[in-house]
Amino acid sequence: MPSNDLLHRFLFDDCDVRGEIVTLGDSYREVLSHNPQQPAIHRLLGEFLAAVGLLSSTLKFDGKIILQARGDGAISTIMAECNHHNNLRGIVRLNSEIELSEDIAIQGNLQQLLGNGVLVITIEPQRRENFSGTIERHQGIVPMDADNLAGCLEHYFSQSEQLATKMWFAANEESVTGFLIQALPQQLITNEEDNRDKWETIITLANTIKSDELLELDHSTVLYRLFNEQPLRLFEPKALRFACSCSRERSADALLTIGKEEVESLLVEKGSIDIDCQFCNQHYHFSAEEVRGLLGGDVLH
Repeated sequence: MPSNDLLHRFLFDDCDVRGEIVTLGDSYREVLSHNPQQPAIHRLLGEFLAAVGLLSSTLKFDGKIILQARGDGAISTIMAECNHHNNLRGIVRLNSEIELSEDIAIQGNLQQLLGNGVLVITIEPQRRENFSGTIERHQGIVPMDADNLAGCLEHYFSQSEQLATKMWFAANEESVTGFLIQALPQQLITNEEDNRDKWETIITLANTIKSDELLELDHSTVLYRLFNEQPLRLFEPKALRFACSCSRERSADALLTIGKEEVESLLVEKGSIDIDCQFCNQHYHFSAEEVRGLLGGDVLH
């Protein structure tokens, strides 16, 4: 049986290489239920979710990591995020002016679905009152120079972080798995040639993995099949889950930011204001009296 909503980290004890493997089941299906789309779009959204699950291990403070792409293709926006509570959510929005061909809807890759676009990784610290720390929002641009998400992220780590990285993703309608192998700064092996040979051995073994194995086997079995002759240390798993950060209070705060004139216009037109969360489809209704109370009684309607 596959692992479900778990992320495992592991290390190779005889070289400077680490790894992670994450499989999302319940959380992935929950996100899909809010984003009814074609199979290829579902799989790509799954890859984005698995990617932020893998990348969430880089969070060293309270906050969230966001992976987002915008393009001029059939998908206009696709985004996934994971926070320090291990809560995942994701969303995809289509370009209404572009119709997907049947082939791309079923088998389309990243570039076929997004067209010309840009991929962005954002690490965003949680805002806290009276917090005087110096943690700032960090954003990295990822060139969309590969036809799949794994290739784009590998290029990002190589160019921006100077860390050799290999990634694999596998997704269907039930689950998605992400698998990462990454070189660490040299400590255990200082000889360049020996270090390179060890890296290439691990990557050669990892490349034998099949998508069906990633989706159908638990993490321990996957790692044993690949690296049973390597000294591998597997850490306790981290559980992930779907959760949305929306709330009635946040929706009310959003009303305060759009401006009094626009609020008045909406009330004149509809008599009340309704806000829907794009991530979980939660509906928030505000009567004219409630809106008036939020804005200090100054709304005309």
